[in-house]
Amino acid sequence: MQASVGDRLLMHGRTVGHEDRVAEIVEVLGSEGTPPYRVRFDDGHEALMSPGPDSVVRHTDTDPAA
Repeated sequence: MQASVGDRLLMHGRTVGHEDRVAEIVEVLGSEGTPPYRVRFDDGHEALMSPGPDSVVRHTDTDPAA
């Protein structure tokens, strides 16, 4: 898994009744975009995460011409 600052981390709910969660990656602490990541949720809560197989990085489009 590789990410950059500004990408979104989508964490799928693992049990019935738990919704997917999305957080913005605000800091990449691993080498070359690898975890751990400091993330910020919509409610302002920040956490340090090493995402598991139930997570997906949604890359932001950094090319303004696209």
